[in-house]
Amino acid sequence: MRRRGDAGQAFPIYVMMVAGLLFLAFAFFAVGKASALRNGSQGAADAAALAAAHSVREQFAPGFHTSLPGDQLDQFLRAPFSTFAPCAEAGRLASVNGADTSFCGTSETGWGRDRVTVKVEGRKAVDSPVIPGTESTFAKAEATALIEFRCSWVAADLNSDGAKDLYTFSCGKAGVAEVVPGDLTDWPRVSKILFDVRLVDQ
Repeated sequence: MRRRGDAGQAFPIYVMMVAGLLFLAFAFFAVGKASALRNGSQGAADAAALAAAHSVREQFAPGFHTSLPGDQLDQFLRAPFSTFAPCAEAGRLASVNGADTSFCGTSETGWGRDRVTVKVEGRKAVDSPVIPGTESTFAKAEATALIEFRCSWVAADLNSDGAKDLYTFSCGKAGVAEVVPGDLTDWPRVSKILFDVRLVDQ
């Protein structure tokens, strides 16, 4: 027969066990929430970097077309792309995905290449009741997108007047594109063939 004193002594142990289990449950919840917020921030960073790279690619049009008649395309592709400003579009995409940009910048990596790097911070704090400081802890992430010219080309003088009238670009699996110098009307489609945009490791 169990005495009442034994039951009274066991009760604090039960309370401590329950409190410990609750603490572990809250801690696991905080870890899960932090992981989910981190994944969300990474998605925002990826989207922002790609949007910024696409924005840079769109801004190539005038310089690309004006470089063709004088056979200056090599020089254009060797020039740094970092003169373009893609960060407004990066900020917009980060905001759509619940984050704010903390850094956005471009860097040249070689002939016909450029990188756009974006860092973001999520807007929702981890805010765990059992882990101090998490009320001001926000998920951070970084992503880099590469813009790369991927074609070879030949130029034709259709009018036999000494000026190049048509450039034909062979771009592997992306296909073939024909470009008339100075004609920007088809640039949105053509630019997607000429320049690859993809995420890369930092």
